[in-house]
Amino acid sequence: MVHPLDIKKKALENNIPIMQDEGIAFIVDYIQKNNVNSILEIGSAVGYSAISFALAKDNVKVTTIERDLERYQEAVFNIQSMGLEDSITILNEDALEVSISSKFDLIFIDAAKSQYIKFFEKYRNNLNDNGVIITDNLSFHGMVEDITLTHNRNTKQLVGKIRAYIDFLKNNSEFDTEFFPLGDGISVSKKKNNE
Repeated sequence: MVHPLDIKKKALENNIPIMQDEGIAFIVDYIQKNNVNSILEIGSAVGYSAISFALAKDNVKVTTIERDLERYQEAVFNIQSMGLEDSITILNEDALEVSISSKFDLIFIDAAKSQYIKFFEKYRNNLNDNGVIITDNLSFHGMVEDITLTHNRNTKQLVGKIRAYIDFLKNNSEFDTEFFPLGDGISVSKKKNNE
């Protein structure tokens, strides 16, 4: 049996982006305290975070989407090695093209940062009434707060898109968002009660 720490170690050795410990701990704690039973994850990578969420408490069901075939195959292997096939459904699809009709208590966005607004808009209707959308990497290694940390044009453009997403969340009339300086920067967006 593979241990989550083995998955983490291998991912880090191969430069595969996985969630930082603080971020994982925050979401696992959220799942446990807020009776989260169904999760949609956009961006599986090698399945590390999906496995962590599925192990957070009994009866959690995770649906996770990974576009990259090699990462998808490794995630399938890791999920099976952990004996979590009944808890985790993984789809080898493009998250912007796949059609999902189910509703979820928690939607976790951790895929292509340049597409964060599109992911949010596409999947917000898949959220249960009291559900949340959690997004990772909003600090992007500190570059969002301090653009001088990067001199690469592509990275600067990406930082601009993350900043635009943060503004999108702050100005969203349908959701209230809290920002947490944990891991690589996390946001938790909850539907407003428009009563």
